[in-house]
Amino acid sequence: MQYHVDGRLVPADEATVSVRDRGFQYGDAAFETLRAYGGEVFAWGAHADRLEATVETLGFAEAIPPRSDLRERIDATLSANDLDDAYVKLSITGGVQPGKLTPDRAVDPTIVVIVDSLPRGGVDGQPVWDEPATVATVDTQRVSSAAIPARAKTHNYLNGILARLDLQDRADDGSALDEALLCDSDGYLTEGATSNLFFVADGVLYTPTTEQSILPGVTRSLVLDLARAEGLPIEEGRYEPELVANADEAFLTNTTWELRPVDRVDGQSIGSGPVTQLLSRLYDRRVERTCY
Repeated sequence: MQYHVDGRLVPADEATVSVRDRGFQYGDAAFETLRAYGGEVFAWGAHADRLEATVETLGFAEAIPPRSDLRERIDATLSANDLDDAYVKLSITGGVQPGKLTPDRAVDPTIVVIVDSLPRGGVDGQPVWDEPATVATVDTQRVSSAAIPARAKTHNYLNGILARLDLQDRADDGSALDEALLCDSDGYLTEGATSNLFFVADGVLYTPTTEQSILPGVTRSLVLDLARAEGLPIEEGRYEPELVANADEAFLTNTTWELRPVDRVDGQSIGSGPVTQLLSRLYDRRVERTCY
């Protein structure tokens, strides 16, 4: 494997960054997880928009190259590894600076692209997940956007890590748990550690609102667009965990999983259903039209 580090392709075992890099020292870095289908990066514009918004929040938006340059680095990395269907992670850090918390105004960002083979989705493909997800609501709370902006997708993933550790503790009884659901300080569901949440009740598609502290997922946004185009009733709001546990259907979304049905929530059986299946088919067709 070859990765792209600061403008050049290098063997994966030589792809390193400085120990003085702010991304390593402080998590002062933005990243996007993307998928390539048939050699084409899916939803690149939406991912690039969110990446640019994150580096703007981190204060070094003017230091990063144009998105066309970033795309060329991704394409070069996919080509060097002869990958058509792939996982892609693009990271941009605050670069190497003296070891102090306050960032310098002059930033020379570190830019890294890593890739790996990932079986394709789409109409004729198979999802990367083996089974529908079993999820549990954890005690770890979602950090408020008043403290750390939820819209910024940074290397500081401590909130999600603590939620997954909480999930591991709950799974010590031998049960298999795939995702942690976090609530805000008022007890309302926000999102998974690495996913957005949807559920269906009486034919209505529900999802936590972005007025809460949640990451505006690219896949989440696409699913909402597909649902609106299909004329499905949609509600974005604040929901207690019990509503999901008693729903007719539920599913999770992220770039890697696409749409992953939920089998159980907090011990309650849910399972897939017609709305989840319809949106999954529509998503697959969008992938086909866009990338193949």
